[in-house]
Amino acid sequence: MLLNKFTNCDCAVEISGLSADSREIKPNFLFASLNDDKFIADAIAKGATAIMVNENCKIEIPQNIIVIRSPNPAKDFAIACAKFFGAQPAHTAAITGTNGKTSIADFIRQILTAMGKKAASNGTLGMIKGNNPPIPSPNTTPVCNVLQKDLKNLYDEGYDYLAIEASSHGLCQYRLGGVKVNVAGFTNLTRDHLDYHLTMDNYLDAKLILFKENLSDDGVAVLNADIEEFETILNACKGKKVITYGHNGKELKLLKATPLTDGQRLNIIYYGKEMTIDIPLAGEFQAMNILCALGMAAELTHNHDEVIKQVTTIRGAKGRLELVKQTPNGAAIYIDYAHTPDALENVIKALRPHTKNKLRVLFGCGGNRDAGKRPIMGKIANNLADVVYVTDDNPRFDDPAPIREQILAECPKGKNIADRATAIKTAISELESGDILILAGKGHETGQYVKGKVLPFSDHDEVIKNID
Repeated sequence: MLLNKFTNCDCAVEISGLSADSREIKPNFLFASLNDDKFIADAIAKGATAIMVNENCKIEIPQNIIVIRSPNPAKDFAIACAKFFGAQPAHTAAITGTNGKTSIADFIRQILTAMGKKAASNGTLGMIKGNNPPIPSPNTTPVCNVLQKDLKNLYDEGYDYLAIEASSHGLCQYRLGGVKVNVAGFTNLTRDHLDYHLTMDNYLDAKLILFKENLSDDGVAVLNADIEEFETILNACKGKKVITYGHNGKELKLLKATPLTDGQRLNIIYYGKEMTIDIPLAGEFQAMNILCALGMAAELTHNHDEVIKQVTTIRGAKGRLELVKQTPNGAAIYIDYAHTPDALENVIKALRPHTKNKLRVLFGCGGNRDAGKRPIMGKIANNLADVVYVTDDNPRFDDPAPIREQILAECPKGKNIADRATAIKTAISELESGDILILAGKGHETGQYVKGKVLPFSDHDEVIKNID
């Protein structure tokens, strides 16, 4: 691929690959220096033909190397990746917001696959093609050269439809730069990632990049009409078609949600038609996720009638309010990825109507992340659950004991059990008939981050180990 085919550079140098990781550089590659210019020398030593740098870069680069100076290297590198790989599924939906992204992307894939479409989803669960097992990914949104290669592979394999999670990190770091989106959705905005974004305004601005830069001019925005940021998000979608969902939604309106033993019954308005649908998922927030997924799938396929027919086939995404096991004495164990105050509150409230006896919750908070949410989550658990087990999540490089203490400061009923496996074993041993136990925070994860290492750990495996 000629360099001038995918950048503003006038040079006709041949490029055989590109990366922002100097360890991946091979002869005739383009290296994008996005974080630390000290890796430029390493990239050149490995054969880089061209270097993309910030326009203010002071590093001396040999004259035989093409230098591309950019005011925004991350954005221009993403565009270069998109043009280098050159193809993606024709119909792409992207969903952003604090909570619900994984479920909605998975629901859209399920709906489209049930309709006979060749569809994939990509995000926290990894890449899922059709109904095949997921291919794991280290990030919700992979780095742009990896993501664009994945999109090209999907295109080559005949996948016409893609539902992708758009994380705030992935958006503001332009990992999604160059991805053409036909339908963009917004779920909600609650406290998360403030260790990175610092303010809620910055956090929202990062998510709005999806609507301002990725969503095509003739694309459709599917927005939650119930959240206080609705008008701000709507303003970011000027000139584009908007449909809304929620209690205040127009095209997709929730009238009533009735808990059932195996899910819930929804009375809704769907594009002007009042109807009743049963879904095998607990919690009003899952009802909202379903509405968003229906709207995004309907707008992506332009086939509203066929989309709504598939709603009863939807199953919950792994680790998202997932009923994992029922004990011999009649208690139920759910696993959920809830790791924010809003998500924890929602999952507890969602399962309260299904609880005949005590509602128990087990959770912790991650290390090297927003410490401010720890007492908030402790207070929520203390107020809403009957029994609380406070344990470790992903301590990372932090000492886990102070993390638990910060949670327990607002959770006097909490039982402090450091080892997560021990905490799960204890919680299961105390279950009584009619109880519900929620294991929150890690969801689908199969590892625990401790002191720079990822130790094998799965809430699912621990449940099975202590019941079977």
